[in-house]
Order: sequence, then C-alpha cells, then structure tokens
Amino acid sequence: MNLKSERITAKELFEENERKDLVRLVTVGSVDDGKSTLIGRLLYDSKTLYEDHLSSLEEDSGRRGSAGDEIDYALLCDGLKAEREQGITIDVAYRYFSTPKRNFIIADCPGHEQYTRNAVTGASNAELAVILIDAAQGVLQQTKRHSFILSLLGINHLVIAVNKMDTVDYRKEVFDSIREDFIDFSERLEIPDIHFLPISALKGDNVVKKSENMPWFDGQPFIEYLETIQVTSDRNLVDLRFPVQYVIRPDADFRGYAGTLASGILRTGAQVMALPSGRRTRVKSILTYDGALEEAFPPMSVTVSLEDELDISRGDMLVHLNNTPHTGRLLEAMVVWMNDRPLREGARYRIKHLTRTITAEVMGIRYKIDVNTLHSEPARELGLNDIGRVVLRLHSPLHYDPYALNRTTGAFIVIDPISNLTMAGGMILDRRPNELTIDPLLQRKRAATDVHPQKSEITREQRAERTQQKAATVWLTGLPKSGKSTIAYRLERQLFDMGYLPHVIDGENLRLNLSNDLGFTANDRSENIRRAAAVAQLCNAAGLISIVALVSPYRSDRASAREMVGAECFIEAHVQAPLEVCEERDTENLYSRARSGELENFSGISAPYEEPEEAEITLTTAEVSPGECVRELVHLLQKRGIIAEI
Repeated sequence: MNLKSERITAKELFEENERKDLVRLVTVGSVDDGKSTLIGRLLYDSKTLYEDHLSSLEEDSGRRGSAGDEIDYALLCDGLKAEREQGITIDVAYRYFSTPKRNFIIADCPGHEQYTRNAVTGASNAELAVILIDAAQGVLQQTKRHSFILSLLGINHLVIAVNKMDTVDYRKEVFDSIREDFIDFSERLEIPDIHFLPISALKGDNVVKKSENMPWFDGQPFIEYLETIQVTSDRNLVDLRFPVQYVIRPDADFRGYAGTLASGILRTGAQVMALPSGRRTRVKSILTYDGALEEAFPPMSVTVSLEDELDISRGDMLVHLNNTPHTGRLLEAMVVWMNDRPLREGARYRIKHLTRTITAEVMGIRYKIDVNTLHSEPARELGLNDIGRVVLRLHSPLHYDPYALNRTTGAFIVIDPISNLTMAGGMILDRRPNELTIDPLLQRKRAATDVHPQKSEITREQRAERTQQKAATVWLTGLPKSGKSTIAYRLERQLFDMGYLPHVIDGENLRLNLSNDLGFTANDRSENIRRAAAVAQLCNAAGLISIVALVSPYRSDRASAREMVGAECFIEAHVQAPLEVCEERDTENLYSRARSGELENFSGISAPYEEPEEAEITLTTAEVSPGECVRELVHLLQKRGIIAEI
C-alpha cells in the first residue's frame, strides 16, 4: 500500500489556515450510510493529516480494514468507536479539515433514531448540513427525520449526498429516483437551498474530483461545492444584540462589558441602548486581546467600554436604539426533549438564554410533531426525542427574537433545577401568547380527554345527493380592505340563486359573537382561525358550502385550518390587493390608526401578513371587479365538481 501526501510543518499550516474563513457543517444519515468513510476521505484528500495519523491509517487498513487492498478511510474516525467500547459516551464527534480556500469543522452525528437529540446538538451551530443516503436504500424514515430537524433548526443549505453509487453501477435513474422522492417530501420543509450530489465516498467519485463513472452528472465535486457555497450572507448583521457576560473592572479608571456578539455589527461611536434599563449611550471602544477594533462582527468575543457609566450587569443586552428585541414573560416555542423524564404541563424548569438563566413554567403543550409524517398530534407530555410546541411562562421578562430571524437570540436550553441536567433545546416562535389564552388552552386540552366524537347516520354522499352539491370550504384570505367580505357575500348570493346552499363565516361577525373574547395578537388570531375552521367543518358535515372571509395572516394557521376542514374540500383563495389600494378603500381609517399606534397588531402595518405560496386561486381585486372574481370562483367550484357545470 502506497500513501502519498504533502508534508508541511504545524507552523506553516497554522499561518496558512489563519487567513481563511471557517464553515461549520454537520453530517447526518442512517446507520452504515458511509458518513465515516466520507469524512475520512475528506480528511485524507485535504492533506492536513499529521504523519502519525497517516502511518496509523496505512497500518490499520492492512490489519483490520474492510476495504480490501484499498485504504479504509472510515478508520480515521475509529477512535470514537474505541472510546464507546471503553464506556465513554460521546454525543457528537467534531473533526477539522482544511482546503486551500477554506477551513471546515464537521460535526458528525450518530445515525440511529434514538440519537435524535444528538443530531440537534450537532446541527445547532452549523451553517450547512449534509444528509447521506445509501443509493441502494433510498429515502428512509430517518432521512425524513433528520431533514425535519435541520429545517426546524434553520439550516439554509442542505446537501443530499447519494452515497455508494458504485453499488448500483452508477446508474443515473437510481439517483434521479432518490432525488424526486426527496423533493416530494421536502416541499413541506423550510430549507431554501437543497443541492443533490451522487458520490461514492469509498471510491472517491465526486468527492474531490469529478467522477469518470458518472459523466451524466455535470455538477461540482463535493469539495468544490464546499469551497464555493456562500454562507456568510445567512448571518444576521442587521439586528445588534450584544449580551453582557461579564463586567470587567480592573481599576477605577476602566469599566468594560465582555461578551460574544450574537448578531449585528458593533461600531465605535455608535449610539446604543442598554436593556432592560433603556438607558442610552455611545460605544467608546471595542477591545480584544490583540488590541482595539473599530467594529466587531458575530461571533467575535470582545470587551466594550461606553462613554457613560451605566448600571449594566451580566444578562443585560446592548442594542441599537430603533431595533430592539421582543420583551415578555410568555414564550411559544418548539422544543426537542432530550431526557428520559418527560416534559409535562405545569412543570417548572430553568431556561438558559444567552447569558441569563431564569425560572419558567410549562403552561401548555399545543402539540407534538410526528417527524416521519410532519403531522401534528395532541400531547399531554413530551418524551425522549419528541419535538413539540409549548407555551412557557417566565418568572422575569426576557429579551429575545424569533428563532427564524435570529438563531442566537431565539434559542434556549431547558435545565432541570434539581439535577442541573440539560432537558431540552428550544426555538422561540414568532407567536406571542397572552394571559387570556393560556388558561383556555389548558382547559380545552383537559376537556378533550373526556369527550368523544359522535357520528351522524347520514353520510356525506347522501347529503350531496339531496342538495345536489358537494360540501366545501372557500377560504378567502387577504389584507384588511382587500375585498374579502364583498366577494364572500356576492359569491353566497350567486350560489344561492343557482339553487345551492352556501353560507358566509365573516371575520367581523365572528368577532361580535363566537370570538368576542379574543384580541388581535398572533396567538388570539390563531384561536380565532381555529374556531372559524371548526364552524366550517361542522357546516361541511351538514352538506353546506362554507365561505370564510378572514385576514388569517399566518400560513401556519391557514395550513391548520386546511387540515381541520380536510384538504379534499378546502379551497384557499388569495384576495390580493396592494397595500396602498387597501388604504385607499379604508373609509374607517383603520390603516391610519394603525400607523399612529392606536391599533396594535394590525396586519400589514404593525403585524405581518404572510401571502399564500400555493393558493388554489388568486383574485387580484385591484385589477378585476368583484363580479369577475365571483365568476372565477364559481368556475373553480364547477371544475372541482363541487357544483354542476351549466
């Protein structure tokens, strides 16, 4: 066996690597899919192994390798296996390698389902993820599990490495089939950049050099992709968040605040605000071990001195004046439970968020996720490796951002107050519950265990035969004053005149009666939509056509409504109009009141409106009359077989 590698000194390697940027990636996959072999191949071909590693690899490959006369690259990771045999528990293995253009840190996660929590740990700081799929096995349940976790953790760049292509004779149709299977599944994920790559880690195909065995693939080899992928644009450089970790006071002449910059850019002379006091000052200096800086970027660790002496301590935060995080005692978050002792409603834990640790109580578990199907299901507790959505009440206010906007300030860990063990990792959602909706949440869940659905003796088919229509829900969503109610009532009139039985569930009427106890927070809106969907579902069960006119600003809420009503009879109609057109139609001055701050949580102004991505129909009311919109909806109902074609 002949090993060839360039020999360089440690000093030369350090000086060269210090000038290159660093990319963190995580590798996940099922058991025996070739992660160790791929990592070993990268370590070897990057030519940064020390001489003793190379000598050991040559000796071990001949003595106990499983690759025949070739080098067994997986042995470069075998130290971990030996440690496990000695009873040492290692959750995630970290490996470093370098290319002429970049430095890399790989977090290698165990593949078995029981180590879901380890995949979360390994991916929490990654900028790019690699999922290995055995070409002979295809997309497995564990593949879907890992994909959902990576999506939940906000990974923007995903490489699907279809490995062991040599075992399927490098056939293009095998790769294409796996690619299509994964694309079908990934449509439900929020990962914007997915790259597919056929490789053989053992043979080296498309790892460092393009494969001659797969001329049909015209993409880059894996190493070239890693060297060119842009990940720095994913970092939040807009929202300044500097949590204070330690106050440095070596003498009476200096007071500094040390910490790691979570996001944003900190500049000397910039005006900042200290939270929670709200006091304002300017940055006097930014200091590091190597000297002063004019500006700092995440994740740099620096010491900041301010022009004014403020009462700032550990756990406080420096931010820009007009860009502040959310502050509150109530959080709604997705959590990954990592302990054998389950999470239950009413339990108390400690929450570690940035440099603060505070006590929190679990007010409710909204649902848990079946990571194999991505469906939500009711839950009274979360067990080991479960992922669920929970509501937490904190004993003191917390400064935070939604995880989707800031992975650092939107994340936390849950700690057992007695054992001090880490129980869970959490990601804060952009949903802020209020006190009015906490207790009803718990009451509904408790009551749901004591009631059981009753079934009518009349089938949907019998009702459809009697009414000559199929039950359906037309869900009109759009900005306030976009024209939803106008279209809803005209559609109702048109269908009634045609001999059908429609009815309108209008948002304003709902607020006057069934939902008169709700406000307009994100959480209250979710509950209002749940109630509207429940009414529509009951009316559909009676054979009626429900026409719902609600702003319903969040995609997740509309998706929940679709699931409750039933996708087969749910039609989402986006009533689309530009914001300026909606304001022109606003005779009640709602928009101006929202802009002045009189109306809080107003969709499109002080609260978001998330346009549908795949609505069944879009009605552009700035260009088309209400009558034409109604005709388009009637045509769609006829096309779907809900009403008869004339």
